[in-house]
This record gives sequence, C-alpha cells and structure tokens, in this order.
Amino acid sequence: MASTFLLAGVFVLDLIAFALAVAAEHQRATATIANDRTFQFCSYSSNVATVLGVVSLLFLVAAQVLIMVVTRCLCCGKALQPGRRRVWAIVMFIVSWFTFFIAVVCLLAGSAGNARHTRTPVLLNETAPHCFTPRRGIFAAGAAFIVFTGILSSLFYINYSNADESYPPQSRDAGIRMG
Repeated sequence: MASTFLLAGVFVLDLIAFALAVAAEHQRATATIANDRTFQFCSYSSNVATVLGVVSLLFLVAAQVLIMVVTRCLCCGKALQPGRRRVWAIVMFIVSWFTFFIAVVCLLAGSAGNARHTRTPVLLNETAPHCFTPRRGIFAAGAAFIVFTGILSSLFYINYSNADESYPPQSRDAGIRMG
C-alpha cells in the first residue's frame, strides 16, 4: 500500500517547485538601452528569476530523490511481483525520468539565460547594442514539466507499491494428515 504521507510530501515539494518556476517566469530579466555621454549599453532589471529557477530546480530534485530513495530506484532490492502493476511501474519510472530531465533542462536554460547579460558598450553613433534576454515561456515550460514529473512519479510510486505487495506464502505441508 502506498504511503499517503510520502505522496503528500512529494506533492508539496512539487507544488513549491511549480510555484517558484511560475514566479521565475513572471520575474524574467528585461533589458533597456541606456545612454551614457558617449556610449550606449544594456541595462537589465533584477536577477530574481535566476534564483527562483535554481531553487525551483532544487525542490524538484528533492521530490524526485525522495521517491527514488523510497522505491530504491527500481533497480535495488527485491524483485516486483510479475503482472500489470510491475509493467506500469517500469513505464512510469522511465517516463517520469524523461519528464524530469526536460524540466531540469528548461529550468537550467532559463536560469542561465536570465543571468547572462550583454556588457559591451557601443558608441552613440553606431547601431544600438543587442541586449540578450531569455525567451518567454522557458520557465513556464519547466513548470509544466514539473507538474508532469510530479504526476508520473506519484503514479510510479503507487504502481510500485502495489506490485511490491507480496502474496501470502503458500505452505507446502509435506506431512501426513491424520483424521
């Protein structure tokens, strides 16, 4: 039987990671071209989205590690009972790791892109400098894959728990019964 405390803990960790990723999307760095007496340069807003993206990534990793430690990452420990639950547990394991890696890539790319700033000043008479900002939706995509990862890893844990339940042992009485 699946532990409701574990599922609630994973849900809370994934919910915090999702909220931080959405907040990072709304706090992305914006760039404006500022003028000095002789130079033009890019002026950026705050770097809050970088920190939010990294903290969101840490909460996502904590939720995934929690599930994998409890289930012994599907590869360690005793074998699961054969049947439909074992097949679904293996499928959910693979797909949850796939969505986890996509979420990690989105959050890392968004955080790195948000932290990148163009610092090259350009003379006033030349063309305006190109100010790099992260693409819209990169943190939102990470937030969506956080939700998918949370759902799939919870389904993995439920199917793993149901496939892990052992059937009552059948006793093989070799003795002779009297009466």
